[in-house]
Amino acid sequence: MKNIFTIMAMFFLVVSTFSCKKESYKEETEVPVKSTVSEDYNISILLDLSDRISLEKNPNPTMEYYQRDLGYIKSVSEAFTQHLKSKRIRQINDKMQLFFNPEPLDAAINTIAQNLRISIDKNNASKELLNSINSDYASQTSKIYESAIKDNKYVGSDIWSFFDSKVKDQCIENKYRNILIILTDGYMFYETTVMKEGNRTTYITPELIRKNGLNTKDWDKKFDEQDFGFIKANDDLSNLEVLVLGINPDKKNPYEEKVIRAYWSKWFTEMKITNFEIKNADLPSNMEKIIKDFILNKE
Repeated sequence: MKNIFTIMAMFFLVVSTFSCKKESYKEETEVPVKSTVSEDYNISILLDLSDRISLEKNPNPTMEYYQRDLGYIKSVSEAFTQHLKSKRIRQINDKMQLFFNPEPLDAAINTIAQNLRISIDKNNASKELLNSINSDYASQTSKIYESAIKDNKYVGSDIWSFFDSKVKDQCIENKYRNILIILTDGYMFYETTVMKEGNRTTYITPELIRKNGLNTKDWDKKFDEQDFGFIKANDDLSNLEVLVLGINPDKKNPYEEKVIRAYWSKWFTEMKITNFEIKNADLPSNMEKIIKDFILNKE
């Protein structure tokens, strides 16, 4: 009888050991399944239609600034369609739109902008629609710039007020990756939005930079110690990513570009925007990869 109990004990010990090893092997070899759900994009483009695009005031023999803008917009729309085509039809739920602030006086421009507000999902997604986005954006935005230049009555661009009163409502959606592309030369000025609080302002111009003595090698020390910068326009824009394109500093001041970047960077940081980039008015061919990498979130 004793032998029988010994044999049974040894049997259960072997079974138990094998079971533990099997369970351990299972735990070590299981690999978490990656989610197939892709991000939904909400891309906004804010156009600065001030006299920065004037062929008379700011000519550029290499490539006019409005043509550079059009090249940047082309890269943005291509990145958007590339993103759409990387998703399954049932996953598509993405948006792209174009804004001005203030709205141009030309009603035709506003109509074009309305037509460029794209909302695409599984119900309207088609190969034809996806293939038409790039050509539509290229042709329609070209009409906007041509009309603004021909009219020659540049209404300016109130970027500060856009961030103050419109960006949350128009550019930020819950459960989306919200990206704002701003096409501007880096300067801000709009006559009805001129405010000053200490050394903080709602505007920045070459004249202001010179007046404040930010055109010397010690500009950064003065900038920090005397708290220069933009007045904060919003408390929490942490759900927004921003790409600024077209910075065009006054060549008379060798520190101008750095000052402009400091203003914008400080402003974005104080509004809790963590992912932002500020790029110069380079040729579109040089900016294409930068734009697409930012939008498609490539390191």
